[in-house]
Amino acid sequence: MGDVLGYARVSTGDQDVAGQTIRLEQAGAIRVFTDVKSGKSMDRLGLAELLAFSRKGDTLAVVRLDRLGRSLTELLSIVERLKERGVALLSLEEKIDTSSAAGELVFHVFGAIAHFERRLIAERTKDGIAAARAKGKVPGRQPLDADKVQAALKLVEAGMSPTKAASQLGLGRSTVYREVAAAGLRRTA
Repeated sequence: MGDVLGYARVSTGDQDVAGQTIRLEQAGAIRVFTDVKSGKSMDRLGLAELLAFSRKGDTLAVVRLDRLGRSLTELLSIVERLKERGVALLSLEEKIDTSSAAGELVFHVFGAIAHFERRLIAERTKDGIAAARAKGKVPGRQPLDADKVQAALKLVEAGMSPTKAASQLGLGRSTVYREVAAAGLRRTA
């Protein structure tokens, strides 16, 4: 029988992992690895340390599944890596334990649902693009209005700030700044 290893993650430094840590220790975690990183970041040193520290027969415990992965696809990928190493996953909130047959079944169902969802999204996207083309529309970002860009450059040359020029002409502020830089203009304002 292996050890229970906890993993706690919060998104920002304003948040605290203490609540998660206490629950994980109450669930039997001998050590809790932490990250203060957005779920979007794949660079999670605490999780990497936990995976390096874990041994076959151990259990990775989390308070909620969303602490481990930001999407079902990512979560399934992590669980597959754990399974290959002989490490089970225990989620306290969802009461899922992949060391049991029922817990593993739940994850297979999640995987099937995720695959189904990806296929539906791809099909709807393809159908939407075909419908737009049938109506004579060209999908994607519309090209910049060259006349508006030239007008913005003239306004900036005349001393107006790029932000004001963008607002006045209905262009994005970053677009005007990018075009000013590309044109090599020196701003006075």
